[in-house]
Amino acid sequence: MGGRALGFGEALRRLRGAQKTAKGVSLYSRYVNRPVGRVLAAGAYRAGLGPNQVTLVSAACSGAGIAALAVAAPSWRLAVAVYAALAVGFAFDSADGQLARLLGRGGPAGEWLDHVVDCAKITALHAAVLITFYRHFRLPGAGWLLVPLGFQLTAVLVFFGGLLTDKLKPKGSSADAPVQPPSRLRAVALLPADYGVMCAVFLLLGSERAFRYGYTALFAVHVLFLAAFLTKWFRELNALPRQAG
Repeated sequence: MGGRALGFGEALRRLRGAQKTAKGVSLYSRYVNRPVGRVLAAGAYRAGLGPNQVTLVSAACSGAGIAALAVAAPSWRLAVAVYAALAVGFAFDSADGQLARLLGRGGPAGEWLDHVVDCAKITALHAAVLITFYRHFRLPGAGWLLVPLGFQLTAVLVFFGGLLTDKLKPKGSSADAPVQPPSRLRAVALLPADYGVMCAVFLLLGSERAFRYGYTALFAVHVLFLAAFLTKWFRELNALPRQAG
């Protein structure tokens, strides 16, 4: 973006006018994470940071929370620290894309870096839960160790399936379709699948029983979402015209 540098308020105003569609976005992302990300993006702009640098800040925040989860004994203080690190990292994850749109610097390299960081975050987070289960929890049985492994697999499948579906769909295929307002009911229904809700479950880390059951319940909900998403994505792709050859 050329011309004079924008002030914080002007950058924030422009960011509000350059938001992605709210379709398919949960209430948390729409009303919490994206607005916080806008403020962080405006601050990053004033600090002279680029989108890729903001992505690395996001990775550092999330990585710090995941590392603390893996090495420290569970406590209420750790619960707050892990939640704060993950939530701030998630907000910076929104800020990098918003900053890229403000600067007009979006590109394949930045998108690649963002997805690599997201994938690393997803896999490492559940691996850290597995370490906590094994090192610090008095589990009723070894079968509980399968929960974070199953959650990790489910989360990776949702991430990869959604990303691949978006890439396989023809670009602009719905350009002529009328724009529908985002459904508030759908935004509420998507809350359990939102990463921000995943961050919140770590606030229970001070109680082994509360965290174990809260995390497992969220895993069960994600399995249901995975089944629904896979069915939807396959039907959408199967309905596309087949290419000859």
